[in-house]
Amino acid sequence: MNFRPPFDWNRLRAFLVTAEEGSLSAAARILKLTQPTLGRQVAALEAELGVILFERVGRSLSLTRSGLELLEHARAMGEAANRVSLAASGRVEAVEGEVSIAASDVTAAFLLPPMLARLRAAAPGISVNVVASNSLSDLLRREADIAIRHVEPQDGDLVVRRMPDMLARIYASRDLIARQGGHPRDAAALSAWPFIGFERSERFRLALNTEGLSLTQGSFPIVSENGVVAWHYVRAGLGVGVMVEAVARQAPEVECVLPDMPPFVVPVFLVTHRELHTSRRIRIVFDLITGLLAGD
Repeated sequence: MNFRPPFDWNRLRAFLVTAEEGSLSAAARILKLTQPTLGRQVAALEAELGVILFERVGRSLSLTRSGLELLEHARAMGEAANRVSLAASGRVEAVEGEVSIAASDVTAAFLLPPMLARLRAAAPGISVNVVASNSLSDLLRREADIAIRHVEPQDGDLVVRRMPDMLARIYASRDLIARQGGHPRDAAALSAWPFIGFERSERFRLALNTEGLSLTQGSFPIVSENGVVAWHYVRAGLGVGVMVEAVARQAPEVECVLPDMPPFVVPVFLVTHRELHTSRRIRIVFDLITGLLAGD
């Protein structure tokens, strides 16, 4: 077998770390290279590809359009290279220590279990502390090593990976549907049904009303800021609720009540701090969650 990579992996790695760190000096420290050596590797990759990957903005570097297009491919190759290296050396088995993962209560309860099962099988020496909270954990203050968020962090010191969006729909239990005389004809008819509130703010109600419903505060006889509790009440037939499809599929007792309504788009961001580049256990967990959220 005569296999040759399309370009030098060291040059691609130099580009990847520089792009994620935002400067040659920071990337050089992580890769343990001199800044001129790193700069030559990035320049050589640009020459090899025939494109400009970075523009200098003050003391920082900004990715060009070509750089942004290459970045996601470079990340995927970097994650694959890391997994191959770990598998070849058997170091996954040897990696030990704790990694904390912050996620909403619903994600922690319903979506994390298969990910944690995969992690336990791949790296049994890693223990996981799950921070189940609907507030945004501060990774910079080390409240968590990795976070699964639905709002994009704006702090430039964090590593943020945009994952495929989740889709959410409106669900009710079969028991509630039967008590209401069958599926509602449209959003106006559904507005007369009781709803379970997921938070006390008006955002949830207003978001539903933008889709043709006409809900008032009285439409929510039960409210819980705990998403798992609120979803349990929906499953128990106490009211209508919104849930991502991946979780609703686990509950055969519920049905989508307005299947023709466009789903709500729920963005997903996987976030960690810069220690991702130096902590093997964080990298292992981050890469595994990345793959599973991407559907691998």
